[in-house]
Amino acid sequence: MLAPWRSPLSSAIHRNRSKPYSRYFQLATVTTEGYPANRTVVFRGFLNNEQNSLKIITDTRSAKIQDIEHQAIAEVCWYFTKTREQFRISGNLQLITAAQTDDNLQLARQTTWHNLSAAARAQFAWPNPGKPAADQAEFDILPPDADTPLDNFCLLLLTPKKIDHLQLRGDPQQRCLYILESDRTWSVQPVNP
Repeated sequence: MLAPWRSPLSSAIHRNRSKPYSRYFQLATVTTEGYPANRTVVFRGFLNNEQNSLKIITDTRSAKIQDIEHQAIAEVCWYFTKTREQFRISGNLQLITAAQTDDNLQLARQTTWHNLSAAARAQFAWPNPGKPAADQAEFDILPPDADTPLDNFCLLLLTPKKIDHLQLRGDPQQRCLYILESDRTWSVQPVNP
């Protein structure tokens, strides 16, 4: 069942689709030392039409993997300039790696890989992220096969537990909290901006 926040988020995505940067949001995790770590990632859609999990991709060689393995929680901050809306989405993270045993999740990983551009797939064959700069020649490679994800390609799922939706248009501005309750239903509470 679709969560009640999916409609306003889908509307914001649709209404801002002419702005290519509207697919980008900030993902904050917690490092093993307890510090916040924030980076910009690309929204790759929802797991499927009945799931509320947001899809992100990452490289298993990146620093965020250690953060997630240490503490699999995150918050997204997603701002849409055209409609002047902000969504803060908090929830649990799940890494879908080559070792994933769930067939449906492995299929989601493979489909996400297949749907990437050749240039995006090629980045997963580049030298290790965060290491000393490699020679330029190591970046000049042919894109990997579209049907076979590289082992270091990871589908990252964010399953929301709380959404804070702020609409900056209007006087007063509108703000609503969506919270996943223990019985798996969503409470919806308009609050002061």
